[in-house]
Amino acid sequence: MGRRKIISFANQKGGVGKTTSAVNIAACLAAKGNKVLLVDADPQGNATGGLGINKRTVPGSVYDVLIGRKTAAECVCRCSAENLYVIPSSIDLVAAELELVDTSRRESRLKAALDTVRDSFDYIIIDCPPSLGLITLNALTASDGVVIPLLCEYYSLEGLSQLTLTIKSVRKLYNPSLELTGVLVNMYDGRLNLTAQVMNEIKKYFADKLFRTPVPRNVKLSEAPSYGLAILDYDKSSKGAAAYTAIAEEFAERCR
Repeated sequence: MGRRKIISFANQKGGVGKTTSAVNIAACLAAKGNKVLLVDADPQGNATGGLGINKRTVPGSVYDVLIGRKTAAECVCRCSAENLYVIPSSIDLVAAELELVDTSRRESRLKAALDTVRDSFDYIIIDCPPSLGLITLNALTASDGVVIPLLCEYYSLEGLSQLTLTIKSVRKLYNPSLELTGVLVNMYDGRLNLTAQVMNEIKKYFADKLFRTPVPRNVKLSEAPSYGLAILDYDKSSKGAAAYTAIAEEFAERCR
């Protein structure tokens, strides 16, 4: 099976289900017996809170790792779900962009840190901030692949082309082995005409990269984070859980 992969979930647009996807795919992979580390590189810290980790009591965060105050191993927290671990976010991450500007090899800080724990996990998933700044650049430089979550709307397509250009330039400048792992459609509603139109557009450019299962609009998916649970632990009979279970299987296939 595919081992030791680092995959970023990135989209510079907010509100596209990026954190929901990162958390739930990580949880589904862990439920299959893989040891998974989720790196919450978004200053909002939604992945950290969404897995029930109290940000005030953690030993360290992605910020500490980026500025070199702590090692990645020192910041790893265990989740309530088996096999699932998190390096939490903190609001200090907002300052990290500025603090790193003048440091050497500033784009590969996260890569250097994650390389030290890489062999302890089957998958490392990075939840990127909704911007194309220095933290996202660090995540992409550290990664083997990128998953781009998006919504079924036209603005998403604009963001998608912008992000693919960024991936190309990261590949050229910092990380020649970076690949597009897949494009994931969230909040899918098959009854809308717009949905079909946007899906056709995505298929035109990314036919082989589109995940086979879209994530449907699902109330349970929105409720789960407020209980600090992934969808599998909150309601495993929900449509959201079924979708993410199928997506996690395809994700594992693509990582092989």
